[in-house]
Amino acid sequence: MGAVVALTELIDDRRVWRGPAPLRHAPARAPTGHPALDAALPGGGWVADALNEILFPFDGVGELGLLWPTLRRLSAGSEPIVLVAPPYELHAPGWHHAGIALERLQLVRAEPREALWAAEQCLRSGACSAVLCWPRTRDGALLRRLNVAAETGKTLGFAFRDAREARNPSPAPLRLRVHPDRQVQVMKCRGGSVPARLLPIAAAERHRPPAH
Repeated sequence: MGAVVALTELIDDRRVWRGPAPLRHAPARAPTGHPALDAALPGGGWVADALNEILFPFDGVGELGLLWPTLRRLSAGSEPIVLVAPPYELHAPGWHHAGIALERLQLVRAEPREALWAAEQCLRSGACSAVLCWPRTRDGALLRRLNVAAETGKTLGFAFRDAREARNPSPAPLRLRVHPDRQVQVMKCRGGSVPARLLPIAAAERHRPPAH
């Protein structure tokens, strides 16, 4: 009998047809509300069922303002927006001024390690319209757990992290870096090419209650 040949060797020698790779469905997308950014991102916005990473050099540079249009739209629905262990107390008038329905906000207070667990559970539950978290870990495995949880729960997730983490790999399919001049740099966007230029963030609009 002839010698047994490993399947990998047969494939390498082109004696076995591998066949086409299975087709993968394009990830669901959600508009960011910033026209230039939406036009540059594949699918026109955030990855709706994954962890979207936002890197920023210092607090208050506009990292939350980047989300105002999205959160304003989501808060008009019935599902909660969950903020897990934000670094500062929420300024309710500011959120209201941005047009966010405060009754849709839920705040989870937790220590850093427990905060990761809480964010994972919220993302996995599928009961939230969005989950915002501020991971302080550099552990890629823990970040992958958050991304998998978002995929499982089909939940829009946001992770705010220090801009210095840009040098490290991340499981997030979309990574944006906010610059102090109200521009955004796309660091990574799965499914498309990274734009070469910085993209402007739309100026925040003053919220006006609907006319009766």
